[in-house]
Amino acid sequence: MAPKDDSEDFFSQFVTTPAYTFYRDSKMLVRRCAKPDKNEFSKIALATGVGFLVMGFIGFFVKLMFIPINNIIVSNL
Repeated sequence: MAPKDDSEDFFSQFVTTPAYTFYRDSKMLVRRCAKPDKNEFSKIALATGVGFLVMGFIGFFVKLMFIPINNIIVSNL
């Protein structure tokens, strides 16, 4: 068997070992996670939908306010 050189140690230290550690930790996390029940899922979906609507209205009103401001700035040039 050939002795390990520095490139194999480097590869093992910075690629193989962290990848295996990430795999092991991810597998442990997935085992601990629980699938949400119907009530919890509906609450999350409702909160996400409300968030989308709020952000959409904020964007709409910001755009609505800046259209006249932009026309004033452009017309003065």
